[in-house]
Amino acid sequence: MKLAVEVLDACDLIPKDGQGSASAYVEVEFEGQRHRTQTKVKDLNPTWNETLVFNVADPTELPNRTIEVTVYNDGGAGRKFLGRVRISGTSIAPSAEDAAASRCPLDKRGIFSHIRGDIALRIYALPDPLSPPLPFLDPSLPVASGGSGAADKKGDAPAAVDGKKDEEKKKDDSKATTAEKKPADGNARSFYSMPPGGGGVRFELGQMKATVAAAAMSPAETTVVADRRADYSRAGPMAVPRLMQVPGFGLVETKPSVAARRGRRGGGGGSSGDRISSTFDLVEQMHYLYVSVVKARNLPTGDPYVEVKLGNYRGLTKHREKTQSPSWGQVFAFSKERLQSNTLEVSVKDKDLIKDDLLGRVIFDISEVPQRVPPESPLAPEWYHLQNQKGEKLEKGEVMLAVWIGTQADEAFPDAWHSDAHSVNAEGMVSTRSKVYFSPRLCYLRVHIIQAQDLVPADKSRPPEPYLKLQLGNQFRRTRPSPARSVNATWNEEHMFVAAEPFDEPLMITVEDRLPGGKEESIGKLVVPVELAQKRFDNKVVEPKWFSLDKPSGGEGEKDESKFASKLLLRLCLDMGYHVLDESTHYSSDFRPYNRNLWKHSVGVLELGIIDARNLAPMKAKNGSSSTTDAYCVAKYGPKWVRTRTLLDTVTPRWNEQYTWEVYDPCTVITVGVFDNCHVDGGKDGKDGKEGDDQRIGKVRIRLSTLEANRVYTHYHPLLVLQPSGLKKAGELHLAIRFTCTAWVNMVALYARPPLPKMHYVLPMPVVQLDHLRHQAMQIVASRLARAEPPLRKEAVQYMLDVDSHMFSLRRSKANFHRVVSLLSGAMNVARWFGGICSWKNPATTILVHVLFTVLVCYPELILSTVFLYLFLIGLWNYRSRPRTPPHMDTVLSCADRTNSEELDEEFDSFPSARAPELVRQRYDRLRSVAGRVQTVVGDLATQGERALAILSWRDPRATAIAIILSLFLALFLYVTPFQVVVFIAGIYVLRHPRFRSRMPSVPFNFYRRLPPKSDMLF
Repeated sequence: MKLAVEVLDACDLIPKDGQGSASAYVEVEFEGQRHRTQTKVKDLNPTWNETLVFNVADPTELPNRTIEVTVYNDGGAGRKFLGRVRISGTSIAPSAEDAAASRCPLDKRGIFSHIRGDIALRIYALPDPLSPPLPFLDPSLPVASGGSGAADKKGDAPAAVDGKKDEEKKKDDSKATTAEKKPADGNARSFYSMPPGGGGVRFELGQMKATVAAAAMSPAETTVVADRRADYSRAGPMAVPRLMQVPGFGLVETKPSVAARRGRRGGGGGSSGDRISSTFDLVEQMHYLYVSVVKARNLPTGDPYVEVKLGNYRGLTKHREKTQSPSWGQVFAFSKERLQSNTLEVSVKDKDLIKDDLLGRVIFDISEVPQRVPPESPLAPEWYHLQNQKGEKLEKGEVMLAVWIGTQADEAFPDAWHSDAHSVNAEGMVSTRSKVYFSPRLCYLRVHIIQAQDLVPADKSRPPEPYLKLQLGNQFRRTRPSPARSVNATWNEEHMFVAAEPFDEPLMITVEDRLPGGKEESIGKLVVPVELAQKRFDNKVVEPKWFSLDKPSGGEGEKDESKFASKLLLRLCLDMGYHVLDESTHYSSDFRPYNRNLWKHSVGVLELGIIDARNLAPMKAKNGSSSTTDAYCVAKYGPKWVRTRTLLDTVTPRWNEQYTWEVYDPCTVITVGVFDNCHVDGGKDGKDGKEGDDQRIGKVRIRLSTLEANRVYTHYHPLLVLQPSGLKKAGELHLAIRFTCTAWVNMVALYARPPLPKMHYVLPMPVVQLDHLRHQAMQIVASRLARAEPPLRKEAVQYMLDVDSHMFSLRRSKANFHRVVSLLSGAMNVARWFGGICSWKNPATTILVHVLFTVLVCYPELILSTVFLYLFLIGLWNYRSRPRTPPHMDTVLSCADRTNSEELDEEFDSFPSARAPELVRQRYDRLRSVAGRVQTVVGDLATQGERALAILSWRDPRATAIAIILSLFLALFLYVTPFQVVVFIAGIYVLRHPRFRSRMPSVPFNFYRRLPPKSDMLF
């Protein structure tokens, strides 16, 4: 059997010849065999297209082997290292037809190496007819990473290629060159991570099992992903395994043609036609032909309107009734990529019932239209004389127009009529435009109900049982019945509401009397405007006020006959020192309080470029044709929401829109969602002609603190949606993101401050109450944004804010359990390592630990400094394996790749449940079983704690007597013995040789197990 490695090309190599270039060649090593390519002289983007063939000794062990690919600069004084890649044997395709080209980033050799660029490879097997079948998993999943350590030393050795191997290589090359070669994708860098230290058989087998399990749970994906690098070789032998990300569900790094990646921020460099505004340097430049129709004059009396025609594209303004000087003020934008004609025709017509009359027209040659590049001032419109169909100038009639070629950075772009939405009516056109929204400013309203005075119940023969009902908008609260059943009732209860500016909804309070038989009767009401509440910025106590109650019913004549003098003592305040949470604190985008005077200075700027998407899932069928998608994006960070324009009838939309936010805290998260617009046809896409909801396609979350400052990240992010049928990949979203730090000192100081404002700590609220208020704040934000024009739909806002995140999910419970286990696995590894030291598995290591222990006992002042030095070295060592990509949705961490349909059906069930009673009973029995196991674990923890408390509680008189007598002897011993001697003796005893150990439990352990818990006192 043979192994073929096709070396296609490399790009963006680092110069190493001292003249700004490099003469690169590639050396490939496999099982002691080492072959190399030709040298490409002075080329930073060399192309080889050479095939290197190796002998495979044992085909069954091929998945456990590693291929080392190293790039060198062939200089006169010796070769220089340009980067390396290590390929796992599990990525080898079984044949040339199944092998896909993959771009692998070149990794550095050490911490201080400066390496860049990537290399394109195709690796496949050339099986012999008599060889056994190969244990391959998926030929489309390459696994590549850079090496280090011993592998680097091997790579620096001089090439040793004998003549025999050269002859074999030439013979095999002639056979292998007939295989079909697939071109490498120049935009994507696709690879999987592998342990830099090698990994070994155990890692590869675990990798194979994870890939097979993922392929069995989800449909195969052909897109190659870029996963985060991790140092697996440092994990303990029995640590919890880290499953690989499901293939196709990771990031794909790209190199789009954007100004920020070319080093031209602000449009510097390059030709004037290729420059873009500094506010749009994260997206690709898109040119549009803009036509601004301003107004007309001296027209015949009628109902004029303007028709802008370019090829088959036809845009119309609204008609103006009975006027000779109409005004329109409308802009039309035609994509330059889809221009269907060399001439632009602007016609003024008179609307008629049968046939519209032509009043005149103006024709423009597109090649003579001027080009405008923002931030230049807008182009001034001009008056143009109308012409007839023969091109002759008319005596009357002029139209004011402005025609120019611009980009998406033009200020006219958001509100313009776009040619890609030419088939949409005026009502649907509004819902396709890009807009910026702001969430309403929210504040907590605190209502402290103290007491009431002189209540007047309807039945005065019995003492009243009053309670209060409170309402603010759609928020309802209710107090307990007053303990003092009298007309002077007391409650002393406090309730919180979420109030939104401009505080136009009043607080409504109703006093109810509970009657026999479960009936209620209103005995007073109060309407308080929220503006009357005192504004509070700290935890000072607000003075209460008496409010007069009104009668709940009755006419004016009845009010005059009897005086109503009931009063209510309230303490009202608007707590403006809090931040009203409208999203989960785990991935919140803002922590600022309501009061602007309490805001800190911004520490940076966040720029997001929404470039395009690919392979979106078709969401609906139009007019009986094939399924399609009308996609738009929504991005949310802080109170600012942005919505891109809707691109119709395409699963590969190209938006190329860029937005900017101020950053006040880097430990925040930006959320980007993709939706299908169901309102472009008037919103009647739902059942029975009702208005349909915009369908969710997927979303992406990016935590700013994980981004390097001033670096541009461009990746395809997978759009993953969890549905009742399982985990689905609905496409990929192409984003460019950059976090620019403007105040380093302030940003570093933020890490020493609490994330939430001061009021959350000096006057905290219960977690349950905060979660309830968060849900109500989400509803307020969703309802307010739905009132905008175009509206940001309620279903989109709720999906972005994760309204249902508080609902029970067995899948989330499993994910959180695995997260806890992974955290405890580190402590388990340390305990296992210490157990190996105590059992003398490695005598040399144990002796070194004895020496270190002795030194620290003799010099205890070195303990803390040694610990912190060790932490520094660990952090410095982990720098080489730091994440190189932004975080993304992890299907393995979420347990979304291995959940079943029953669990998903339960997760998507409504509350209360809408399923059949028998199914609900089965789920309840399963939940009882799981809760029983949790109950057992909690009981075991309580038992251990009760045993510790029983040492001195005399519940077991003999055990307590032994404990206190032993404590007395130990106290006397420690008084006369130096502390260092005690620690030294205890350490030597713990680290003693196994020959001096017994397999039976120790005496302290036996004593502790015999202490009495309280488990025998339970029913």
